[in-house]
Amino acid sequence: MKHDKITHLITNPPYAEPEHFWRYHRETRTFTLEEGRRPAGYVIATVGGRSFDDPGVFVEIPLVNQIRPRVRAWREGGYAGTTGITQRLLAHWNDPEEREGRRFFFCQLEAIETLIWLLEAPDAEKVGIDIPGDGGAFARVCSKMATGTGKTLVMSMLIAWQVLNKVSYPQDSRFSKSVFVIAPGLTVKNRLQVLDPLRAENYYEEFNIVPLGLREMLRQGRVVIRNWHALNWDSEEQIKKRRSVDKRGAKSDEAYAREVLGELASATNLLVINDEAPHAWRVPAEFKGRSVDRELFDEATKWVGGLDRIHRARKILACYDFSATPFAPSGKQSSEEALFGWIVSDFGLNDAIESGLVKTPRVVIRDDGKFAKDYKSRFYHLYMDDEVKDDINRPAQEQVPLPQLVTNAYYLLGKDWLETANLWLAQGYKTPPVMISVANRTETAARIKYSFDRHKILIDELCDPTRTLHIDSKVLNEAEAKEEGAISANAELTKKEQGELLRRTVDTVGRIGEPGEQIQNVISVGMLSEGWDAKTVTHILGLRAFSSQLLCEQVVGRGLRRTSYEVNPQTGFFEAEYVNIFGVPFSFLPHEEPGGTPPPPPPPKTRIEPAKEKERFAIRWPNVIRIDHVYKPLLTLDLGSVPALRLDASNTAKLAELAPVVDGKPDFTKISAIDLDELGKRFRMQKIVFEAARDIFEQMQPGWKGNREFLLAQVITVVERFLASPKIEIDPPLFYQDQLKRRILLTLSMQKIVQHVFERIRYENTQSLSPVFDTNKPIRSTNDMLPWYSGKPCEQGAKSHINFVVLDSTWEGQTAFELDHNQAVEAWVKNDHLGFEIVYSFQGVIHKYRPDFLVRLTSGTQLILEIKGQQTDESKAKHAFLGEWVSAVNQHGGFGKWAVAVSFTGADISDILESSSSVSATTADRTRNFIPSSSIQ
Repeated sequence: MKHDKITHLITNPPYAEPEHFWRYHRETRTFTLEEGRRPAGYVIATVGGRSFDDPGVFVEIPLVNQIRPRVRAWREGGYAGTTGITQRLLAHWNDPEEREGRRFFFCQLEAIETLIWLLEAPDAEKVGIDIPGDGGAFARVCSKMATGTGKTLVMSMLIAWQVLNKVSYPQDSRFSKSVFVIAPGLTVKNRLQVLDPLRAENYYEEFNIVPLGLREMLRQGRVVIRNWHALNWDSEEQIKKRRSVDKRGAKSDEAYAREVLGELASATNLLVINDEAPHAWRVPAEFKGRSVDRELFDEATKWVGGLDRIHRARKILACYDFSATPFAPSGKQSSEEALFGWIVSDFGLNDAIESGLVKTPRVVIRDDGKFAKDYKSRFYHLYMDDEVKDDINRPAQEQVPLPQLVTNAYYLLGKDWLETANLWLAQGYKTPPVMISVANRTETAARIKYSFDRHKILIDELCDPTRTLHIDSKVLNEAEAKEEGAISANAELTKKEQGELLRRTVDTVGRIGEPGEQIQNVISVGMLSEGWDAKTVTHILGLRAFSSQLLCEQVVGRGLRRTSYEVNPQTGFFEAEYVNIFGVPFSFLPHEEPGGTPPPPPPPKTRIEPAKEKERFAIRWPNVIRIDHVYKPLLTLDLGSVPALRLDASNTAKLAELAPVVDGKPDFTKISAIDLDELGKRFRMQKIVFEAARDIFEQMQPGWKGNREFLLAQVITVVERFLASPKIEIDPPLFYQDQLKRRILLTLSMQKIVQHVFERIRYENTQSLSPVFDTNKPIRSTNDMLPWYSGKPCEQGAKSHINFVVLDSTWEGQTAFELDHNQAVEAWVKNDHLGFEIVYSFQGVIHKYRPDFLVRLTSGTQLILEIKGQQTDESKAKHAFLGEWVSAVNQHGGFGKWAVAVSFTGADISDILESSSSVSATTADRTRNFIPSSSIQ
């Protein structure tokens, strides 16, 4: 039957096989409650489009759907073919009296039953079941289980089954009592210590996995748990490249196995368990040579290559993979992922949601501001917004304000978090709900932390540094902590001790009596994709690229673990819990459609790369990450020359709506709203003035030589004058006349105001400029370009270091021809895939742009040449910041003479080159004179 409104999203009990599932119908935007079990599979986007309401295409996992009914029949028939020990374990796991208070979910029992069936069921029952390998010499099988469904418990059941059978039947070669568990990081490794039966705190006793009479027998098994880094190894080629006196060769497989396996050094016929299995994929032959994420490539190579070496030395009896997202790169020329072919059981996220095993993710679907290009809320995929992406993809200092849209997202999501926190407090919860942020880079995470610590996020309760955890994978794995709120009071601790405390804090978020008990705000870069999770997560903000559903599900998975596992006695179901999400586009992304008519071959492409034989035309430039300013002692601001700041009230969300995700689609009938009216009541004009002045003051401090209090007083005066002037244009005008609404808009546009006024102050009051270079690579050149491919028209450039110039227009073709033939030009290159970017501000928003050409003239001058068809306010701003870059580099004096020129007609290139050749150092240092002062936005 169809439901216009889903009255009960959880439609299955947690302890029985699912009998219903929700199906989405795009035409009517309704859901059908279907009888039976959801087929094993996953959904990809419809080929050929990015519709705002794409229902996606369901892709079946045939092997799982083939195995499921056979396992069900085998279960109902009494587990034929199993050993006495296995029979005893299965009876124990299904005994209601033994399981009182500790029942296993159906998905856990099905996962372990499937593994047992594959090994012990009569061969006649497995006819036609063909499990593909991964190309290696040892067999692999994978259990796909959504985050929060208890795969660690299934691992412990697997270990108990294998070890107890091997101890009882030593001659049975199907079993092993030597177990090697590999984790993707230290956080997961620590969590998996419960798999060691020799530890005091283990799952076998806590969850009554093994009957009391068999527990001593279980202790005869050996379980070694290692981080994947322990598998690292050097090839002969890598050793030869070292400039070390140590010329010893690579370790033999025997020596390697002894070192890695530790207590299992002499064991053979090992049982291997890979946790978070997407890290362990065998690199396809067609994947090699591609421009790939080197860290990802190395991890996969070392992980699986290390297992190959162990197999040669000790033999791997079987390898069991466990993951919520068992995807690996497909090997195609794309960023796609493909599911592991050896998945034998599947209990996906939709199954887990409908059985109530995890929280329901609710994504922001709309707000009352302007939509993004895909007609969704701009908060839906924050990172891709035009006002966000360039800003957070730069190595900005921590005090640089976050983009306004990000600040607003934090306020909206934080307001919802505050309501949750107050509810938890009223109900007597001793730990707070947790908001987690997943940032794109360490600098962005630092800016987020700085904003919270300085109360720039307008939810004071979230801005407590002692309850904020700022961490990323590098810091976590190196076990070093710097200026973390959780350990700031322990300055006397050694780095090792600080690292241990930090890790304990990370691992115990939301646990009463532990260091992480009161953490409520977690800010991370990469750590949240490594299996970290906490039961108290209620809100997630993603601020990074999400190029695949794999990443979406990994990040969302960090907030799916439930806080309560109490069954409603009336329904037999768990009560629904939710996690609210901004910035993670939890929907279907385009993939190649499997099966059907083969797609047409891709158009021919040209490989673009530096040409070794043209090295003499290489061009170098300083890798400037920012420009520091030294200011005049008395600040001035000519309001007459300040461009107006236009604020579009309709483009600033004052209300946001969240909806639960069902079958990958938002359920619009269960919307919860976040309103902001009280914000205008809190922020009076004087508070707005002070908050804006404080942000500007913090950015100016590094270049200020005088008294800081005097600087703050001057900035406050400038901000007051600007806000009282007609230089803020609000659309619609009537919005301006309502003082409450005006204050709301100004508060939600704070960073735009700050950036606008700060750039104008900076322009009028700078005495000198000082470029700051990337310490890792202070100078870049055309030699740094990585090979790439283009299907656009290409021409060879006689004086260009790059083998081909990719032409985006006939105008560029004419310019390239002139650069090749003009006597004033020594070398040139089109700025395409070079990494030369200029950060600029326009209308209070940070952007990046790439000037068109870099030209080295025979006179020695380095010319940045921009081709522009028409002059706009934004192009003026770009050129002004480009002029500032040139002026700063020339003032530095260590990179020769630099100049900038803009062509508006295309016919003036020759004249520009001639005039630029005669530019003196003094003239080049005054590049700003070429740019109208009114262009600074």
